[in-house]
Amino acid sequence: MLKRRSGAAVAAVLLAAGCGTQAVRVEPPEVDEATAEVCAEFVAALPDTLMDAERATVRPESELTAAWGDPPIGVRCGVPRPSALAPDSLLQEVNGVPWLPLPADDPTMYVAVGHIAYVELTVPSAHGPPAAALTALSTAVEEHIPALPEGEL
Repeated sequence: MLKRRSGAAVAAVLLAAGCGTQAVRVEPPEVDEATAEVCAEFVAALPDTLMDAERATVRPESELTAAWGDPPIGVRCGVPRPSALAPDSLLQEVNGVPWLPLPADDPTMYVAVGHIAYVELTVPSAHGPPAAALTALSTAVEEHIPALPEGEL
């Protein structure tokens, strides 16, 4: 069983894949068919490069996950609603998308909320401030994942 951090599962482990290529382990969330369709479209639209890191091969293969670089920047679409999300949670809004930083005091994970699928972004501190990743993912969230009705997170 993978350890959970702040209510969201993160499993990005660099694996040797031979021939100088890298594969990153990112556990896909369990989702229903409708969420899987939305998330597959979202993940397919993500860039080949994020924060100057190249997109990596993800294992197990999944249309719900993506990763870049070493240490890996990881994305999982369709994760469960974060247990830390409350009406008074401090959210960071990036290009119209609200993100819940986890942990709140020194975040390395962000969960996009306010859309029909929650998107988890993990940015190891070795990559520096996550602003570029949040901006790129916010654009993709806005374009591919419908918003929840006003006032819902």
